[in-house]
Parts: sequence; structure tokens; C-alpha cells
Amino acid sequence: MSKVLMKGNEAIGEGAIRAGCRHFFGYPITPQSELPHYLAKRMPEVGGVFLQAESEVSSINMVYGAAGAGVRVMTSSSSPGISLMQEGISYLVGAELPCVIVNVMRGGPGLGNIAPAQGDYFQSVKGGGHGDYKLIVLAPASVQEIIDMMQLAFDLADKYRTPVMVLGDGILGQMMEPVELDDEVTVPEIPARPWAASGLKGREKPNVINSLYIVPEECEKLNQRLFAKYAAITAAETRWEEYRLADAEIVLTGFGTCARIAKSVVDKARAEGIKAGLIRPITLWPFPAEVYAKATAHAKQFLCVEMSMGQMVEDVKLAVNGKRPVHFYGRSGGMVPLARDVLAEVRKLVAGGAK
Repeated sequence: MSKVLMKGNEAIGEGAIRAGCRHFFGYPITPQSELPHYLAKRMPEVGGVFLQAESEVSSINMVYGAAGAGVRVMTSSSSPGISLMQEGISYLVGAELPCVIVNVMRGGPGLGNIAPAQGDYFQSVKGGGHGDYKLIVLAPASVQEIIDMMQLAFDLADKYRTPVMVLGDGILGQMMEPVELDDEVTVPEIPARPWAASGLKGREKPNVINSLYIVPEECEKLNQRLFAKYAAITAAETRWEEYRLADAEIVLTGFGTCARIAKSVVDKARAEGIKAGLIRPITLWPFPAEVYAKATAHAKQFLCVEMSMGQMVEDVKLAVNGKRPVHFYGRSGGMVPLARDVLAEVRKLVAGGAK
């Protein structure tokens, strides 16, 4: 085991390599460009395939082809690039193909800027493309967690035959932190893919990968099967972190970088005698609604901290179900909330009481 200083984008690539991914198709866009740059070097070293496509549309369709052939495959982009991939992502869901999609978010809407943001929450957790579907969405909060989470992402994709999105922001992609890595890269055992379009292999008929269901009754059956799968995912794969939550009267919540900021605010508030706690969703979908509902037994109010105009607030409000007020503090367009300003908001809410 060695400790190495790594940038978040590089950690995503190394984590994918160590998870057994040997195929990457993508297109450079700031602030995630270090990821394809890293994999352009690393993939050939491990006998893998790296291909810079001509666009994000091409990238996601190459992922469709590779996933259909039965290999572990991923792509990555940043906000507007992910928007271009939405049709292909919906196709991947409809064909029930496992893959990993990484979004290192930047400021928006539109072309926006290259600063960190979290304005792609709705796009990620509500199904950004056409049709009824969900993605498993994982939200790391440190470079070490990025490394570990890539293995989980590929495993979940294979287990449920579904695309998995790893959602970070420009800070996580660009920041450097020490990570612990095994000295040897050991490729995990990858599950068999008897459904893959990879030749007859003793079968009488070839496998067909398809997301086209012309007959409405058959398309409805697909949707029903997908949502039965989503119910199983919700029951088994919902993940979150609790911090100083047991007696918290004001509960902060945020994901990714904002969760780190909120955690420091919790400690500062506790030092002032304010009973603050934190819920950090690790799976943004499935959303850990149950832990918020349970927290209403002692929490008087909730505060969402986001780098957006408050997209996660809706899910927290649904989880709390009107039992407690849910407040919001955030910055958008590439601006980052400061701990001192969030703490000031906490003081104001506590002084005002739950309304």
C-alpha cells in the first residue's frame, strides 16, 4: 500500500483502471480534461483502448457499442457535454447496458464557465433524457472516495445492467489530495455477460442489443421491468453519511464539495453550543429519504447547502414531508459557498427558531 498525491480527475481514471475498465471513449472539456489525458496514457499501459471521439454524441454511442459487446466501458464529460449525451444515455437504459458515466460539473446554464457548480442535479437524478428511467447516481466527496467509488460504480452497473453516473464538481476534479493505493493493480473478476452481442458462442441464435420497442405493450413491459429493478436498487443500494446527527436540532445537508463545507460548519456551530448535524447523500439516486424522515424526530429544521439555486431542496422537502421547514443557502454559476457565510445562516435560523 502506497500513499500518492493525486488530482481528482486522475483518481477517477486510476479508479476505473483498478475496477477492470479497459475501454474509454470521450471528448475533452474543462474541468474534466485531465481525466481523458490521464487515461490516454494509462489505458495502453494495461492493454486497454482509449479513443478520443469527435464529439460527446459519438462518445456515448461508442460506449453503447462497447457495452453491448460485453466489456467494462466508461465515458466522462462536463455539464454541456453530458447534455449532448442524453439521447445515448436513454438508449443505454432502454437496452439495459452497464456502463459508467462521469460528470465533473461546471457553471451554467448554457456554455457557462469552467468554475465548479452543482447545477446538473436535476439532469442526473430525474432522468435527463427522454422516457421513464433512472440512473444510479454516486456523489464522492474526496479524492480517496473517488478511487473507491469507481469500483462500486462498475459493480453496480454490472449487477443491475444499468448505466451509473458518478457526479462530482470542478473542485473535486481539480483538487489534489493524498490517496492510498495498492502497489499492484489487481483486476477484479468481472461477471459473465451471457446477454452480450459477442458472437454465438454455442447459442443457436445471436443475442440482439436493442432499445426499440415498436409494439406499445412490449414497451410498457420494459418500463415495468425497469421500475421493478429501480425498486430493488432503492431497497439495497441507498447510501449516505451521518455526522453528529443523533441529537442535531438543525441538520445541514449537501453532497460532494458542499458536504465538506457543511461538515466544517457543523463543527464550528457545535463549538458555539448549536446542536448541528449533517446528512450527506452518497447516492443522489436512490435518494436516502428515510434518514431525513427519521431525523425529524429531533431536528427542528433543515438547511440545504448547494452550488446551485437549490435543486436538491425538492428531494429533502419530499423526504421531510412537511414535518419540518427546509431552508436553502447556496451559490451558483461557479461561485462556492463559504463556511463563514453558511455558519452565519445557521446562526440566523437558530436565532429565529423553526417557523
